[in-house]
Formats: sequence, structure tokens, C-alpha cells
Amino acid sequence: MTSAATPRAADPRAADTAEPLAAASAQAVPPTIPAALAAAARRWPGDEAIVDGDIRLTFAGLADQAARVAAALVASDVRPGDRVAIWAPNIHEWVSTALGVYQAGAVLVPVNTRFKGPEAAAVLRSSGAEILFTVGDFLGVDYVRIVQNEPDLPALRKIVALRGEGRPGVPSWSAFLDLASGDPALSREVQSRAQALGPADLSDIVFTSGTTGAPKGAMLTHGASTGVYTAWAEVVGLRPGDRYLLVYPFFHCAGLKSGLLACLLVGATLVPHPVFDVPSVLRRVTEERITMLPGPPAVYQTILAADRSGYDLSSLRLAVTGAAAVPVTLVRRMRAELNLETVLTGYGLTETTGTATMCRHDDDPATVARTSGRAIPGVEVRVVDNDGNPLPPGEPGEILIRGYNVMRGYLDNPDATAQTIDADGWLRSGDIGILDEAGYIQITDRKKDMFIVGGFNAYPAEIEAVLGQRPDVAQIAVVGVPDDRLGEVGLAYLVPLAGATIDPDEFLRWAREQMANYKVPRYLELVDALPLNATGKVDKVALRIRARLARGPSAGA
Repeated sequence: MTSAATPRAADPRAADTAEPLAAASAQAVPPTIPAALAAAARRWPGDEAIVDGDIRLTFAGLADQAARVAAALVASDVRPGDRVAIWAPNIHEWVSTALGVYQAGAVLVPVNTRFKGPEAAAVLRSSGAEILFTVGDFLGVDYVRIVQNEPDLPALRKIVALRGEGRPGVPSWSAFLDLASGDPALSREVQSRAQALGPADLSDIVFTSGTTGAPKGAMLTHGASTGVYTAWAEVVGLRPGDRYLLVYPFFHCAGLKSGLLACLLVGATLVPHPVFDVPSVLRRVTEERITMLPGPPAVYQTILAADRSGYDLSSLRLAVTGAAAVPVTLVRRMRAELNLETVLTGYGLTETTGTATMCRHDDDPATVARTSGRAIPGVEVRVVDNDGNPLPPGEPGEILIRGYNVMRGYLDNPDATAQTIDADGWLRSGDIGILDEAGYIQITDRKKDMFIVGGFNAYPAEIEAVLGQRPDVAQIAVVGVPDDRLGEVGLAYLVPLAGATIDPDEFLRWAREQMANYKVPRYLELVDALPLNATGKVDKVALRIRARLARGPSAGA
């Protein structure tokens, strides 16, 4: 989140000293996600855990269904540590399947629903996923057929359709669950595997790209997941009986961890929402008496601009935002017009299990908007210069993070891991920020050129690698530019190959066929040459300045 410095009173804690994890919650932190599920089923057996249309699962019912998934996975020869992928929208089957994967001792690989075939195949191939749970149709896309048409997936041996009828070689979800067939030996094996898991065991491999453009799988653990989101829920004020409308997708940490897992840890009801549109969100808030609605700033800006007459939003209590710049006026309007008790912002990376810092309940609107809060309990944050030396408060530098929340490393990529996590355990975020004396962090720039489109991370090198495949392109450079609705969008500067003529509209139509829509540049500018720095590399700083001068403070909707 880009912001100016906000003076605050000094805090007795040093900026890079971790608050003890024990301070996060009076409740014991479950050591694993299956332990969290078992605890929820014991503490709130008859309370609603999941509401998805006509489907209403209690915590006891969710635990039973997850156990059936786990037993069917065991019957399918899935062993502890095997990778199982889910490529599907926010539906209740996603939740039960993910929890079943964990109970079977396997490792979950979420796949971005906005990915095209080659992007999804790269994740399946890199992770070595053996089983894929997906859907036959979502927004007009047949995911099953896409995967079946992708070559070179040697590890993938089964596809299961989470919704709809099965097809030859692709069983339906209900047919898959029937593999368990009430076999007590399978149930005993599931119980044994769940009990054998420990905090240090892998729970997920969540893929995120970097400046090299190559996808990297961040290896996250059970203990980090339950620890972070016990602390997260405590800071947010999420509690039993809250009703949580999840518009963030399950495939990244905002949906999987701060959504699914946080609800499980505190006994809140999860209401998954597959596609955001204002009328359907307002209707579900009204009908389901939603108390918690997190999302990127664009979600709230769109709701505040909509006609809300005829809807009862009085149940709303909590909101957590971030992933883009947050105007102070937006925080004030959210509190005043939506009557929200708490509006908080935070900061984190996939590599930090999704969260590193958060604002607190008593922070004023300016602090919530202009900072990303301070380190969560058990985590340290510091800002350093180019040589790795800690900087005093108020000085900009790279943000480093250390703590139990840091990933184990990148899957099968020790070099990238060593470049990201130093010998003392500090993770280099690649983001530039300023710490104040109270330990609050303001994100001022992105060292790795990443920009955030409506809550989704977009990596220029990855986008440039795809767009540069066109034979009529000589050079291309992508930068993020401000956007009123989405926070940022891509602007591509393109040098055509000598003699080639490029139609910008046709080029962008082609780009939308190659990659997820949020990655596709919103704007395309044809240029004769790209600016270079002294080492001959494209000068992205000069391009961002050029974009700002040409488009003003906002690129528009």
C-alpha cells in the first residue's frame, strides 16, 4: 500500500522486536489444520460452518464430510506428502475437499481460477499434483477439458469433477466419495495420519511468481497457518457466531487462510461467494445477516457507489482491506455509511503465510489508511538499506520479515529460496517501506516492480514473457499505473518489430486469450524505443514517471 508517513506516538516495543505469540489469544493454538477442524467439531458441533445456497453444513457435518474426502483419497492411493490440487471457484465442495486433503496427510495445491490452460498446467506440473479436483464449467470455461488437453502432466493420474455429472474417466465428486464406502480401515488410517501430522509438516504449496517470471511454489506449514490466523482472528475481533461473506477466492491466502481457516479456528460461519457483483453481495449480506465482509478497496468503493436502498446491511460489523492503496476517505465512509465497528488494513506475502502486519482496533482512520499496521505477535519486521543494515524510523528501505510465519522455502528451488531468506531467517519482501517509532509500516514502493490489480498480484516479468512471444514484438515493458476502481492496472510500452504494424485493440484481445484477465495490461502504448539505464536494462522508474506525467494521479476506471 503506497502512503505517506504518519507520525505516531512511540511504542515501548522496538520496531523489529516481535510481540509474543502467546499474547495473540487466550485459546491454545491448534498444532495442525486437522486439529483445528476436530476442535471446531467438538466446541460448536451444531453451529453452521458453511452456507452455500441450499447447503448448510454444521461444524460436525463439515468434519464428517472432510473425513469422507480423506478416506476416498486414501482409497485412491494418496500417501502422506502427496500433492492434491483444487482448481475451482468458491463453493462448499472446495472447503470439504481441502480439509480432507489435510486430514489424509497430503499437501494442498490451490490453482488460480483465472488461469488459462498453460498457466494451470505449469502449476500442476511443478507441484507434481497427482489428483485434481475441478469443475466442468465456471464462467463458461470447461476446466476439465482444458486440463485433459494439456500435454506433459505425467504425475496427474485422476481428475474429479466437484460439480455436475462425471464424464468418462472423470468421476463426479459424489462418485469419488463413494470410494470410502464406510470402510472402517480407511477411517482408522485417516485418523492415524491426521494425528501423525505436526506443526512443521507441509500443509500447502501456494504458487506465486517473482521478477524472473517463473512460478514458484511457496511451501507453507500447518503450524504457521494455525498460528498466524489465530493471531489474525484475535486482532480482527472475529468470534464465534460471526457470519463471514468471502469474496476473496480460496486459491490464495486471503481466501484459504484468513477466510476458511480463520472461520474454523474461531467458530464463525463461512459464506463463500464465487463471483463478486454488488446486487448479489448486498442480497447475501441482507439474507444471511453477514457480520464480516473483507475485500480489496475496490469492493467497498463499488458498494458505496451503489444503490443500497432495499437492503438491510445493519448486521455488518467487521471489514479488513488492503492489497492496494486505501484512501482515508474510504475508511471514514466505510465506518460512517456502512456502520462498521472495525475497519482494519494489513500487509503480508504468500511467503509469510499471507500476513505479517496488521492495524489494531483502536487505530484511527488515518493510521488504518496510510499504514499497514505493525507486526502480528511472534513476527519481526525491520527496514534495511541496500547492504542489509537496519534503518532508523522514518527512513525508507527494503522490508524484511522474520518469524514462524515465514515459508519453509520455494518448492524444488533452493537458489530462489536462498535469495529470499537469509541465513538468519529474514525474508526479503522486495517491498520498500518506512517504519515509524511505534513499529507501524508504510509501504512506499515495490522493489520487484509488482503491482496489484483489484487484490491480485501482477508481475511484469511474467506478463512481458508471455506478450513477448508475439513475432511482431521487438521489446515490451509493463508497469503498474493508478486506477480509481482496481487500485492499479497494467500499462504496456511496446516496441514493434521493424516493419511490423500492431493494432493495439487486436493485441489486447490476443493477450486476454493468453493469460488471466487481471494480468492483461489495460493500456498499450506503441513507442520507438524503451529507456535504458546505465547497465542497459529497461528503466522502469523512467517509465512509471512517464506514465504518471501522461495520465495524472489516476488512470481512471
